[in-house]
Amino acid sequence: MPHIAFLVKRALKMDWRRMYETARYLHRKTGKNVPWLMKDMLSCAVRYNAGYMDYKIAEMYRLDDRQKRTVITRGVSNAIVRKMNDKAYWHFFDDKTQFNTLFAPHIGRRWLRLDASTDEKALGEFLSGLENCLYKPLEGSSGQGIVKFARADWADESAFLQKLKGMGDAILEELLVQHPVMASLCPTSVNTIRIATMLGDKKEGIVYAFIRIGNGKVMDNVDCGGMAARVDLDSGVLKTVAADKAGNVFENHPITGTPIVGFAVPYWEEAKKMCLEAMRKVPQVRFVAWDVAITPTGPVFIEGNSFPSHAVPQFAAHYPDGIGILPVFDEFIDISALR
Repeated sequence: MPHIAFLVKRALKMDWRRMYETARYLHRKTGKNVPWLMKDMLSCAVRYNAGYMDYKIAEMYRLDDRQKRTVITRGVSNAIVRKMNDKAYWHFFDDKTQFNTLFAPHIGRRWLRLDASTDEKALGEFLSGLENCLYKPLEGSSGQGIVKFARADWADESAFLQKLKGMGDAILEELLVQHPVMASLCPTSVNTIRIATMLGDKKEGIVYAFIRIGNGKVMDNVDCGGMAARVDLDSGVLKTVAADKAGNVFENHPITGTPIVGFAVPYWEEAKKMCLEAMRKVPQVRFVAWDVAITPTGPVFIEGNSFPSHAVPQFAAHYPDGIGILPVFDEFIDISALR
């Protein structure tokens, strides 16, 4: 009975329209018929707690049952976060002001808390000498709400302050200058590395790392049209092609032509060390995905994520043999206990 009640609850919450649209998209891509795809998606939802986006991104339609069991689906990801991260401590990561304060030695840029109390003097001191800055809502993810401003936008600082206050509480940050090697991938965005660390019951350390590369926009995020490739943990070298959320694959960057496979991340050992030290700062949050930028002088933090997205580390193009990332997580914690 509990299992039936669970299935009924899942069915009521399911976005059937989006699921059908996904099946239609995959039909055009693969030639598989829509009824089969819908049936297989429902089977994966019941057996593996997979959402339709999990199904699409991991290309579960091409996997057998053994392979499907290695995919980290939405349900499994949520269970990992619930087990590892005490929600009472998420605020150190979710609030950008608190994050920048707590990890101040590794922020590496000027920033200002913006709210109703911010005055022109504070804003003027922050903007002094800057050519660009970023507006970031205090809470948010996937690059949502981030706006880039240039010096011309604050020619009238009083008017600029009122505009910013009208946009809501946020932080203003100095625009980072990335390492020229990183800029060679895509110069329009700061191309960041996501490094996930875990204080597991069985093992501690780095679970995975991937680089996010922009595709002509200010943000490198895959939800903003960017792409991602896996980073080899030992060497910092990209061993896979890049892929975007639509499943497009890139051997070379489509704008700069820079080869993806074989690209080496500068300051890789320093970036790993920074994350491994930081993971003990809030021990109540044991699974964190750190977004790291590489500057000409070394790595710095962009942010830390207390509820890491499971989608990008699961792009099908990065697992051509169909064996997903879940066995790696099982080296750190007992996955079977979460099912």
